[in-house]
Amino acid sequence: MLTLYFAPGSCALASLIALEEAGLAYEPRRLILANGDQRQPEYLAINPKGRVPALVTDRGVITENIAIMTYIAQIAPAAKLAPFDDPFEFAEMQAFNSYIVSTVHVNHSHKGRGYRWTDDAAAIETMKAKVPQTMAESFALIEDKMLKGPWVMGEQYTVADGYLFTMETWLPGDGVDRDGFAKVSAHYARMLERPAVQRALAVEKG
Repeated sequence: MLTLYFAPGSCALASLIALEEAGLAYEPRRLILANGDQRQPEYLAINPKGRVPALVTDRGVITENIAIMTYIAQIAPAAKLAPFDDPFEFAEMQAFNSYIVSTVHVNHSHKGRGYRWTDDAAAIETMKAKVPQTMAESFALIEDKMLKGPWVMGEQYTVADGYLFTMETWLPGDGVDRDGFAKVSAHYARMLERPAVQRALAVEKG
């Protein structure tokens, strides 16, 4: 059986959603980041990065959302969570996911993880103050150029939708009005209606 290590409020929600959408049997393992669970020896033996998510499979551990979500889509082809039959569309989906992890998530992390980049207290505060701007700019790009609608890739729901939804849940805390982006707001509402998303949120809540 698969085992997913995750933390409430983290990006691991995207992988939780993918597992629920795929209909795969898995065991959720909840970590509390504020308690430092991710830095305990038991977890570091599973994921030396000390981050979530981590997916334990019968062949080993997979880390990083993009890799985990792609793996889930591949082992559950009937769920059609990725456009594997079209190399260009698959690359487009992965480009979207890469933008989420390399830019949007990093923008968000400047709010509470500034110590990753500097020890200068003033610089950390400057990074925090910039978050509403950088997140709004990223979502303006997603709204205008990247979100095809109704789903990220158009008519086909993919794992990219769970990743986008995860970022959408962070917007209010980042000082960004989600309702200021019509397509993004509609996507968020549509995601909340999906039974798999509701189950993933329930698992996350514990």
